Amino acid sequence: MKAASREALQQLYAAIDETSSQSSNAVEVDSQTGLEIFEVVEAIEGDRPLRVALANNAASAEQRVALADEVFTQHLSSNALNVLRKAVGLTWSTPRDLRNGLVAGARRVLLRGAEYKNQLEQVEQELFSLSRVLDREGELCMLLSDRRVEASKRRSLLARLLEGKNITMFSEALVLHAVGRIEKDPASDVAALVEQAAELRGHKVARVVSVGSLTGAQREALAEKLHTIYDHRMSIHNEVDPSLLGGVRIHVGNEVIDGSTKAKLARMRSALSVG
Repeated sequence: MKAASREALQQLYAAIDETSSQSSNAVEVDSQTGLEIFEVVEAIEGDRPLRVALANNAASAEQRVALADEVFTQHLSSNALNVLRKAVGLTWSTPRDLRNGLVAGARRVLLRGAEYKNQLEQVEQELFSLSRVLDREGELCMLLSDRRVEASKRRSLLARLLEGKNITMFSEALVLHAVGRIEKDPASDVAALVEQAAELRGHKVARVVSVGSLTGAQREALAEKLHTIYDHRMSIHNEVDPSLLGGVRIHVGNEVIDGSTKAKLARMRSALSVG
């Protein structure tokens, strides 16, 4: 996103946060609002002239809001309509940015709902686990990435995978919508949701790969060390990979700290071959 759209997104987030905090039944309202905004996204993705008109900066904000009212008033709850009004009244660099802003807004609403139900950390962990499952299941990931397959069919495929799994409705709604509009690939897109959930808690995500599961004490010690390095509270997510032989490999954003025995042996072999 360009600067104007980034600013618009922050203003949309602020409006969502303020609205959520004023609701006496925030969990129910936020759940419904998030799902309805996802439906708006589906509608404007299938109607390019409408999408362009709602983001047309040549028209006044009042005109764009009036258009949103005309099209969606009969289909949305008051809270969802207010989020949509706020979004289309802002200045976005492109229609695509408006669409992406609505997606991000819907996700934030659902994550706020999880927060008010004291499930935000649980949702973050569930999303992380699902991202790793998708990363390991190459064939499934390919099927879910195939844009030639209708979004509804890709969602049905993932829904079957989720059957019987005890996950929150927030996680389910977020991942089902994500696979319906793939941006990079299913695993990466769900991992991005993990980052968004962690950010709402004031954390950065550290994916820690180790030979065995980390103990609580090891998690705490590692979180403290990474806090010192990154000057940020860290959310530790552990993944087990016996092939590392020992040590850990840590992923924080695009950075990798590889202290695994496997990597050390590889470096030793490289040094010996050069010598």
